[in-house]
Amino acid sequence: MTRQLFGTDGIRGTANVEPITADMALKVALAAGAQFTRGDHRHRVVIGKDTRLSCYMLEYAMTSGFLAAGMDVLLTGPLPTPAIAMLTRAMRADLGVMISASHNPFDDNGVKLFGPDGYKLSDQIEAAIEARMAAGNGSPLPTGNRLGRAKRIDDAPGRYMEFVKNSFPKGLSLGGLKIVVDCANGAAYKVAPTVLWELGAEVVPVAVEPDGTNINRDCGAVSTGLMREQIAVHGADLGLALDGDADRLIVADETGTVIDGDQLMALVARSWAEAGRLAKAGVVATVMSNLGLERFLGSLDIALVRTPVGDRYVVERMRADGYNVGGEQSGHIILSDYATTGDGLIAALQLLAVLVQSGRRLSEAGRVFTPFPQRLVSLRFHGGQPLDDAKVKAAIRDGESSLGRSGRLVVRKSGTEPVIRVMAEGEDEKLIGRVIDDISAAIRRVAG
Repeated sequence: MTRQLFGTDGIRGTANVEPITADMALKVALAAGAQFTRGDHRHRVVIGKDTRLSCYMLEYAMTSGFLAAGMDVLLTGPLPTPAIAMLTRAMRADLGVMISASHNPFDDNGVKLFGPDGYKLSDQIEAAIEARMAAGNGSPLPTGNRLGRAKRIDDAPGRYMEFVKNSFPKGLSLGGLKIVVDCANGAAYKVAPTVLWELGAEVVPVAVEPDGTNINRDCGAVSTGLMREQIAVHGADLGLALDGDADRLIVADETGTVIDGDQLMALVARSWAEAGRLAKAGVVATVMSNLGLERFLGSLDIALVRTPVGDRYVVERMRADGYNVGGEQSGHIILSDYATTGDGLIAALQLLAVLVQSGRRLSEAGRVFTPFPQRLVSLRFHGGQPLDDAKVKAAIRDGESSLGRSGRLVVRKSGTEPVIRVMAEGEDEKLIGRVIDDISAAIRRVAG
C-alpha cells in the first residue's frame, strides 16, 4: 500500500482547502479510530493543538469522528507536539493526535498521529488508515453506551512541564542566566517560559501572545530576527527559538550568532560520549546535515548515520539500531532517553546543562565544528513533477559531476509544502553557488 494523503510529517496543507477540511478530519478520525480499536476496553485518544485559528474546526471535527468510532477523547488545548506524544503513552491512550502545521504560516494546518507507544505512526499504518478512508465504513458504527465521551484534561500542561524538568540534571540550576525564549506565538507560549523560570533562569518571553493568526509570523525557529534583537536589547546570555508546535529548536548566543541543529547535535553527542551516556558510537541525522558535522564526529570515533529528510525517519533508524541522539539541521533534536519525538524544550535543557556544567558562554561552547560552505534554496512549484523533466535531471547530473567527492548535492521535494529544496555543500563556495544556480534555473523554467 502507498500513501497519498500522509506526507513526511502527517497530513498538511491550507486550512479549509482539500485535504485540510473538517470533512477530511472527520474521516481520518473515523478510520484511525477503527484502526486502533483493539479489544473490549474503553479506547482513548489524546488530542492536542497549536494556536492556529483553524485548530478549532479540525479539533471539533476529529472529536466527533473519534466519538462516533467509540473512542473517548481527552482534549488538552494548546500544547507542544512532544507533550501529546508523552501524554498518549503516559495516559495509556490508544492514539494521540496533534493538530498543527509546525513551522508553516497560520493559514496552513495539519494532523500528526501517534501510536500508543508515543511514536509517530509508520508508513504502513498510515497507508492502512488511508485505505479505510477510501473504502468507507465497512462495519456498523457503535451505538448506545459504546459511543465515546469527551473531556478536557486540565492538568495536561503541568504533567508535561514536570516531565520536561525531570530531564534536567538534578542539582543543577539555571540561576544567573538570562534567557530570551521565542515561543513563535505557538503551542509552547505558556509552558516554555514557565519551565525555564522554575529551573532558576531570568526569562525574557517573546512571541507569547497568540491571536490565532500570528503563529510563526516574523518569530520563532524559522525567523530568528526577533530573538536576536531581544538578546541585544536585554543583554541576555542566549536565546531559544521554538517553532509553532515546539518540536524544533534554534539557538543564538549572547552576540546574536545563530547555532543550528547540527551544532546542537555535536555539542550533546560530545558531552554524552564523555559522560558515557551515548548508547552507541553514532548519531543519526538526515542527508541535509553538514559535512562538517560528519567530520567532527568522525574525529571522536562517532559515526554519522544518515537518513532521508524527516524526523520520523531519524527516529525509526534510532529505534532500529539503538542510537539515543539524532536530529535534523533544522532543529529537530531527538534524545530518546527522554522523548519519542523531537522536543525543543528538552533539547534546550540539555544544551543549558552543558553550559552550566562547563561555566562557559555559548559563544565559546556553541560552535563545536566549522561547517563546510553550504547553500540551500527552496523553489515553489504549482503542480506537475519538475524533477522528472529531462533538462532538470541533466542539470542535477552536471552538478553532481562538478562537485565530485569533495561535496554533496541533495535535490528533493518537500513532504510538508509544495516546494523543491536544492542543497549543495563542499569546499569550494563559488562552485557550490554555480551548481545551485544552474539547477534552480532549470527547475524554475519547468515550475513556472
